[in-house]
Amino acid sequence: MNRDDRIDAYIEDRTLPFAQPILRRIREAVHAADDEIEEDIKWGAPAFLHNGRTLAIMASFKRHAVLSFTRDKELDFAKAGLSRKPGEAMGLLGKLKSEDDVPGDTQIKALIEQAIALEKAGPAKKKAKPVKVPPMPEPLADALSANPKSKEVFDNFPPGAQRDYVEWVAEAKREATRDKRIATAIEWLAEGKKRNWKYENC
Repeated sequence: MNRDDRIDAYIEDRTLPFAQPILRRIREAVHAADDEIEEDIKWGAPAFLHNGRTLAIMASFKRHAVLSFTRDKELDFAKAGLSRKPGEAMGLLGKLKSEDDVPGDTQIKALIEQAIALEKAGPAKKKAKPVKVPPMPEPLADALSANPKSKEVFDNFPPGAQRDYVEWVAEAKREATRDKRIATAIEWLAEGKKRNWKYENC
């Protein structure tokens, strides 16, 4: 079992009497969940790691203690027989004011197992923000309507490719430049080309 003397010092010297049994119980439950759990001090508080990756942190405050998981928003609390308590304290387990508030060993084990699985799976993938296509200049809309083939290609392009054409035309400062860009856009679209097709294979 990987124990860090600094955690003992934190519990004994830096916490109030009410918090000490809470933190000791959390510590034992976490280690019981997986014998490869390591300990460290992160951001001034006791942390639990697996293969060098931080899974959770426990800490003590004036009137409560907490157990906060690094990726708690991805954990299935219901599967562990627990309910989320968002906004109540750091993490989603709420304020732990006595040993009775600490989740059971089986519940902590379920959360630890999920946390380990998440770390093994790698970082969470961020959802890409949807691309917004700005309003189309009327002359470009008229030109597309007059050229069904180009319009069909444009309509089937993803939003990002549509935006490239719309912004290119809209940014023209002179009417002559705008009309030239529209003519070029219609030509390229008829050939199935995106606005930046010249650089796609660079």
